[in-house]
Amino acid sequence: MHDRPELIGNSPDMSVDPLSEIVTLLQPSASYSKLVEYAGRWRIRPELAGKPVYFAVLEGECRVVGAGKSPIIVRAGDFVLTPTSSEQALESIEAPRHGIDMVPRELGEGRFRVGPADAPVNLRMQVGLCSFASPDAALLVSLLPAIVVARGESRLAQLLALVGDETRAVRPGRELILERLLEVLLIEALRCGSDSASFPSVARGLSDDRLVGALRAMHEQPAHGWTVAELAAEAAMSRSAFFARFSRIVGLPPMEYLLTWRMALAKRMLRTRDLAIEQVAARIGYSSASTFSTAFTRHVGMPPLRYARAGVEM
Repeated sequence: MHDRPELIGNSPDMSVDPLSEIVTLLQPSASYSKLVEYAGRWRIRPELAGKPVYFAVLEGECRVVGAGKSPIIVRAGDFVLTPTSSEQALESIEAPRHGIDMVPRELGEGRFRVGPADAPVNLRMQVGLCSFASPDAALLVSLLPAIVVARGESRLAQLLALVGDETRAVRPGRELILERLLEVLLIEALRCGSDSASFPSVARGLSDDRLVGALRAMHEQPAHGWTVAELAAEAAMSRSAFFARFSRIVGLPPMEYLLTWRMALAKRMLRTRDLAIEQVAARIGYSSASTFSTAFTRHVGMPPLRYARAGVEM
């Protein structure tokens, strides 16, 4: 076992949950939650500028079509999360291949309709849009699956109902409550999603019996001078087999993942301005402020001190 250094926000003897850390750093907040009904033959391509979208299928079924990926059929009781809304479409099961793209029409407060006005409703969904306040959102989202589908999870439906209720209400502490609800909602979706198993991500790595120990070790001890050989030992694998498995399942080579995580931690510490550059460097595994500054500048595009000052001015 390696000696565990003091961690940011964790006592030395607490186990770190990588998934929770990533979601918490994202700082999610809700933009809206609405009920949408779909009728007849329809197709919709959300234009949401890369924002995270989630929806629960209340009645009926539809098809989720992503660029370069096999379509996914979702049905009543399913919950879908796309941490970044890339090129993607939703369509009715009987939708033709071309020429039917539509836009939602507002029916009333919090209610929308897609499809011909005189056609029978064949799908109802609760749809939500959220945003990530973290300046590192793009970096952190890259560690998550492109799409998560959780089937038959009643806890997610309950959480989504709470998010929708809080989004529509005006109560004291609303933003804080929404942030915490969304953190729980996202973590629950990521850990119980079924169809996300085909997408490389840290969530998939945490469900892999061989890789979970190495991932937790990196998050618990970011200051340790990890090597691929040491991480392979945590996974009880040979160096080459571990490297190949980690890269395939998580989506990044082990040392690139470690660098990504260290830089996310460094950005958070620099924004708070509670620590000197030398202390930040030590806490994420750099022997000196100069070596850390060089690595940070190469990764982020500006020196740590300028990044910290920019964070204060924002």
